[in-house]
Amino acid sequence: MVDEQVTHELLEDFERESQAAGFVAFGVAPVAADVPRAGHLRAWLDAGMHGQMGWMADRFAHRQSPQDLWPEARSVICLGMSYAPAHDPLALEASPELARISAYAQGADYHDVVKKALKMLARWLVAETAKRGLGEIGVKVFTDTAPVMEKPLAAASGLGWQGKHTNLVSREHGSWLFLGEIYTTLELAAGPPEADHCGTCRACQDACPTDAFPAPYQLDARRCISYLTIEHKGPIPEEFRKAIGNRIYGCDDCLAVCPWNKFAQAAHAHSKFLPRAELAAPEIADLLTLDDAGFRALFSGSPIKRIGRDRFVRNCLIAAGNSGQVELLSLVEDLRTDPDPVVAEAANWAAVKLRVIP
Repeated sequence: MVDEQVTHELLEDFERESQAAGFVAFGVAPVAADVPRAGHLRAWLDAGMHGQMGWMADRFAHRQSPQDLWPEARSVICLGMSYAPAHDPLALEASPELARISAYAQGADYHDVVKKALKMLARWLVAETAKRGLGEIGVKVFTDTAPVMEKPLAAASGLGWQGKHTNLVSREHGSWLFLGEIYTTLELAAGPPEADHCGTCRACQDACPTDAFPAPYQLDARRCISYLTIEHKGPIPEEFRKAIGNRIYGCDDCLAVCPWNKFAQAAHAHSKFLPRAELAAPEIADLLTLDDAGFRALFSGSPIKRIGRDRFVRNCLIAAGNSGQVELLSLVEDLRTDPDPVVAEAANWAAVKLRVIP
């Protein structure tokens, strides 16, 4: 039987360590299966709303509960790291010559920053449990790249609740949290979960440029600009191109309009996520000239790097076609013969929109 007083003191010390590591939110989630949650996920997958994200369906069994992924797990420690932006993420909407990059991707790659901090905390936890007579424990750390239901687990741990836009919302940090988890064989008291505080608000639903929410708390990824500009391979469906505007990587609209963001403070954001000057408001013209080497150099250490040059330039061409900027015509023309057929198709579309095709 684990000594509850000892584990309580351990968690108090762990929270201080997590704050020193850059996390601003902390909680413990249960590992037992959540049948309703798994049922909602199954229905979402069966409706095809995950689009091309086949891994969501392929590893459904592992997503049902933490113990389905790791049977030895007895607790999940959930952590949040803030990337609250200092400036309005929607400010560039009226500047068609500039490209809009989602706030989370303007700084360092969160996968690297969060994973490094999680590993450090996991090592601390292993050492401290042994030191305090709790025996040897096992740990596994995750952030975004494993079949882990991060947002439901964070909600169950008390970090926040899943808003109507399906993302986590915190009363202290708004919609601007990166999530990470430490699965452990140590038994810890969970929760309590955070209540839903969305009420009758539907700001996020109304803000979506592509009507990607068929109902509150339900996202059709196939219509989501973040999905279309990051996960979707091949040509972007024409019905969504105008609505994409000048967004070239992700979309912050549903997050940015959430009223709970008024409590989020940019001062709490991790310094690694401060926007790089060249990514805060880049010129579309500059991005259209990127070859593979230039793309890799510009986005070294950035999450944008993972989509590759071709998909990125495809996005920039959509923004160019929407811009009405005549000075982009020659750059768009050059890309009509790009070796990548998806880039060439996007260039042809942009050229039509800019009225250069005879």
